[in-house]
Amino acid sequence: MNIGIVQEERKNESRVSIIPETILKFPKHNFSIVKDAGLKSGFYDQEYKNSGARIVENNKELISQNELIISVNALDRDYYKNFLQNSILISNFETFINTDSIKNLIENNITSLALERIPRIARAQSMDVLSSQASVSGYKSVLIAASKLNKYFPMLMTAAGTIPPAKVLILGAGVAGLQAIATAKRLGASVTAFDVRKEVKEQVESLGAKFLGMDTLEDSQEKSGYAKELSTDETKSTSDFLYSSIIQSDCVITTAMIPGKKSPILINKKSVENMKKGSVIIDLAAERGGNCELTKQNKTIIHNEIYIIGTLNIPSTMPYHASQLLSKNMESLLNLLLENENINLNFEDEIINELCLTHDHEDRHNLLTKKRN
Repeated sequence: MNIGIVQEERKNESRVSIIPETILKFPKHNFSIVKDAGLKSGFYDQEYKNSGARIVENNKELISQNELIISVNALDRDYYKNFLQNSILISNFETFINTDSIKNLIENNITSLALERIPRIARAQSMDVLSSQASVSGYKSVLIAASKLNKYFPMLMTAAGTIPPAKVLILGAGVAGLQAIATAKRLGASVTAFDVRKEVKEQVESLGAKFLGMDTLEDSQEKSGYAKELSTDETKSTSDFLYSSIIQSDCVITTAMIPGKKSPILINKKSVENMKKGSVIIDLAAERGGNCELTKQNKTIIHNEIYIIGTLNIPSTMPYHASQLLSKNMESLLNLLLENENINLNFEDEIINELCLTHDHEDRHNLLTKKRN
């Protein structure tokens, strides 16, 4: 199997989908990578050559010479016409929020595997790109907050007096939230975490944080493990419930997202305007509108002397380890897919069936139909 590793062209993208170490795990297959595709991540062409990969000049050349193409982000649709017949594309197509690429994949008869659709089952944990990258976001969000906050994170006892620890509130205790809790605790902050899923209470407390839950809110966890979408009334009551905790916090990190839905508003304008001056909000849900009413995508704004940071694609700000984790996810997926020298598209396998967006001119999950409806 000839496997091509794309050079990412999206603005502010520094990651690469496969690192040299992973290539060494598949000696029976031929890998190619675009020149300098790993450079921003800290992986150099010579390292790829030493791992047995061939270097090509650009994405167009790569796509026209390989049957299996792997990328971090969806390719520009202009590349689709360069794909070989019956070739396969593995990427993040963002199908929970955007299905526009599916029509073009079908028209060009490209078999596509969407990384964002990996099911949350035990067997697929090692392939879960969303979780691996969320852990990076959770970690880095705390460092961003600490750098912006006008206070220490830890408690300090000095000759000049005692400085109390910063109060950090984490909204959402999924992968990103739990990593944020662990990182903030390591920095010495006093951490409280809120989640609508009562099942995560034990995980939060095991990390040394206080769990904040609403007794009046029914359990809101889907079978997939994601939080359910709240009704308008439930969202408002949640925002009201959080008000006192928000205004007492020095830093709030929000992570609440529902696949395919707009992020719920957990911090309204009133809450922001009553926070302590110099406080910081890091909104990791910014890509889907944000958990803060005032968040602006990919911007840092200052409202009433409160920093509101809506940076997108935070994993790309730590590209070395983010790429390393991505590559491990890809390695696990390739171990499932590759059979001798060919791809095994066994649709009876739950993981492959869920991942495969398009095949043989077919929209396998009827996403275009659902969009029209």
